[in-house]
Amino acid sequence: MASELRFRYGQRTAIDGVSFTIGRGEFFGLLGPNGGGKTTLFKIISTLVPPQDGDARILGFDLRRDTIALRRRIGVVFQHPSVDGKLTVGENLAHHGRLYGLGGARLRERAAKMLERLGLSDRAGDLAETLSGGLKRRVELATALLHNPELLVLDEPSTGLDPAARRDFLNYLAHLRETAGVTIVLTTHYMEEAERCDRIGVLHQGRLVAIAPPAELKARVGGDIVAINARDPETLRRKIAERMRVNAMLVDGVLRVERPRGHDFVRDVVDAFGDEIESVTFGKPTLEDVFVHLTGHRFFAGASGAREDGARDE
Repeated sequence: MASELRFRYGQRTAIDGVSFTIGRGEFFGLLGPNGGGKTTLFKIISTLVPPQDGDARILGFDLRRDTIALRRRIGVVFQHPSVDGKLTVGENLAHHGRLYGLGGARLRERAAKMLERLGLSDRAGDLAETLSGGLKRRVELATALLHNPELLVLDEPSTGLDPAARRDFLNYLAHLRETAGVTIVLTTHYMEEAERCDRIGVLHQGRLVAIAPPAELKARVGGDIVAINARDPETLRRKIAERMRVNAMLVDGVLRVERPRGHDFVRDVVDAFGDEIESVTFGKPTLEDVFVHLTGHRFFAGASGAREDGARDE
C-alpha cells in the first residue's frame, strides 16, 4: 500500500520512509503519541494531501493521480466533530449523501439503513447539537458509510469520549468489519483501541518502528515488566548491572527491567537493595511497554500537544 513515504513541514520531517501494506477487510491501527506522524499519515491516506516522496496506492488507485475516483470508495471520520449541530441527524445524512451524488429513494434507503445499523433511527429528527459525544460519533460514522465505502479511515475517532462511549464505538467498528467486510484504518493513542486491531503499526518520530498483531508485539518484550523507583536511580542501575548481571533501562527517572518471572526478580532486588528502593511493581507487558521497549521513551513523555503540522491539539 505504501512504500518509503516521506513528508515534511518546512525543515521538520513528519513522515520518514514509512512502508506498510494493509489487507482487504483488515482492522489496522496506527499507534503513536502526538507528534509521531499519525495525523500526517491520516491526511495522506484520506487524500487530503499527496505524499511528497514515495509511492502509495489504495484499492488500486494512485494517491497522487486518482484521488477523485478514490474518494468515492472511502469513508472518512475526522478527529474533530464534523456534524452540523443546527441540522437534525437525518438532515446531516441527507446533506452528506448529496455530496456523493446520492438522491431520491436511494438516499432515503441508505440513510435509513445506516441509522438502523448504528442505533440512531429514533434520533433522526433530533438536532445534532443535542446529542451526546458518543451519539455524535455514531452520526459521523453513519455519514462516512452512507455511500457504501470499501475503506473507512478514522483519525483519533474516540477523542473526547468517555470510556463507556469509547468501548461502544469500538464495538460498532468491529461489528461493521465483521458484517460488511469494510477495511478499517484508524490512528490512535489509546491502547484500548490499538488492542482491538488485527495489526498495529507503531509510529515514533515519523518512523514506523514495528508492525504486527498486538499480542505478537507484547510477546517481543520478553517477560514481565519490573518498574523500580529509587532515590538515586542511575547509581542503582549500575549496582544492579554489577551485582545481578541485569541491564535496567532508565526511562524518565524510573528503572525498567524486562525479566521472566518478574516476581522472583522483585524479591531478589529488594533483598539486595531494599534501602535504596522507594517502590517496585511488576506486571505483564502492555502496548505502552512495547513502545518503551522499541524506542527507549515513555509513550506520553513527548506528548506535549504539538502536532506534526505545527498546530496544537485541542
